Amino acid sequence: MTCDLRSCDRRTLAEGLWRRLQPARWPVPPEAFPAGTSLVGGAVRDGLLDRLAERPDLDLVVAEEAIPLCKRLARRHRGSCVVLDEPRSIARLVVADWTIDVARLAGPDLESDLARRDYSVNAIALPLPTGDAAPTLVDPQGGLADLEAAQLRAIAEANLLDDPLRLLRGLRLAAELGFALEPRTADWIRRHADRCGTVAGERVLAELERLAAVLHGGERWLAEAVSLGLLAPWGAAPPAPAALAELDGDAPRRRGLEPTEAAWALPLARLGSLLDGQALVALRASRRLQQRTARLRSGWAVVAAAIAVGDAPLAGLPEETRLTLQRQLEADLPAWLLGLPVEVAADALERWRDAADPLFHPRPPLDGRTLQAALDLEAGPELGRLIDHLTRERAFGRLATEDPSGAQSLACARRWLMERDGRCD
Repeated sequence: MTCDLRSCDRRTLAEGLWRRLQPARWPVPPEAFPAGTSLVGGAVRDGLLDRLAERPDLDLVVAEEAIPLCKRLARRHRGSCVVLDEPRSIARLVVADWTIDVARLAGPDLESDLARRDYSVNAIALPLPTGDAAPTLVDPQGGLADLEAAQLRAIAEANLLDDPLRLLRGLRLAAELGFALEPRTADWIRRHADRCGTVAGERVLAELERLAAVLHGGERWLAEAVSLGLLAPWGAAPPAPAALAELDGDAPRRRGLEPTEAAWALPLARLGSLLDGQALVALRASRRLQQRTARLRSGWAVVAAAIAVGDAPLAGLPEETRLTLQRQLEADLPAWLLGLPVEVAADALERWRDAADPLFHPRPPLDGRTLQAALDLEAGPELGRLIDHLTRERAFGRLATEDPSGAQSLACARRWLMERDGRCD
């Protein structure tokens, strides 16, 4: 675009938006859709804000039944059609790496459809131009003015209640866009926060995961969700956990994380700080997410207890506790470090990045089959305890990390079998 939202007229904005959308790259050409089709929602909003993704998700409304149309287009363009809402005739067309949601107009015309949407910035439409016609913007709800003012304004209280997930989505959008909540909208969200409990847990969790992934401000808006009572039905009661405030967008940099590490570690740490096991069960989180966050919370508690009694956060832990901690948190250690003091995290991160570090990547020096063959042992609890002993001895430097013949490890194993205790140094 050659001008911004404040200085452009609507025609210029529409033309710039159409160029930015690069319709020639769409997997289904615009002319394949029926006359009267309009692009709405996030792609329009993000295009106007110059923040379009490489392959933006496209949301189209059509003045006919969307599901049969989606199925025809899927056959024609070698894609697939997923029915999202049969009563309201909403379907998703998936072609290559693109998704296009197609919905029947909600109401007799485009303006009526836009009036039923959640927030004004999502209620701007771009009718697909045909022939030589210039593109135009349709904005009956004042979304352009709200984009200029950087505020998120709900169209109507009833619209939020039509799908209470919109209450939480408002906070997520405000975080992603860097917008403020319009005061009346914030009041509606607060007033009806308990209605979030009527939404399927999976949908709520998906919004929380996206909110947690917002680098700068995600932690503040998660805390706001708790403060407003949106998560009370799921077991997250105010006040928000104090640790959440420490998980700001600069927390990964302060602890030395690379951007690729921060991209997954920061959202995980935020969710772990915010949601306990009971809340995650209620939200129908995957078993894996429940386990990962439980390990983070347990690990933070162990270190907090050590600090409370004046011990060194990690070095002061008993060996068995430390080894258990390192085993449990090996895969997610960058996320765990985000909840630790900065001076502790730097050294731990450096050691974790060394794949050969025997404590941060604990492994037994010999596998079970080798021990069975060399020591005439049977599989069972005793073998397991021996493997644990050898792993600990190696982790804390009493066995060499390099023992090609296995002689030192076997000698240590024989000693343990004779004494059932003692160290290998």
